[in-house]
Amino acid sequence: MRLMATVLLTVIVVLNPVCGMAYIGPGLATGTLGVILGILGSICIAVFALLWYPFKRLLKKIKKSAKKNPIR
Repeated sequence: MRLMATVLLTVIVVLNPVCGMAYIGPGLATGTLGVILGILGSICIAVFALLWYPFKRLLKKIKKSAKKNPIR
């Protein structure tokens, strides 16, 4: 019961908008945007790399088999 009360109190304090009275300047906002874009860019590059190399190997295998068995 005490743990539940502690968690509830913590959630109320964290979600209380009166506690969040802080100025976010242009430097902090730009830095935050840069970090978010960097993380998203890294994820996109990782997904591309994971998909591209097997696809590249498949294309190479298809071209190799096409050279061995040309269709005429």
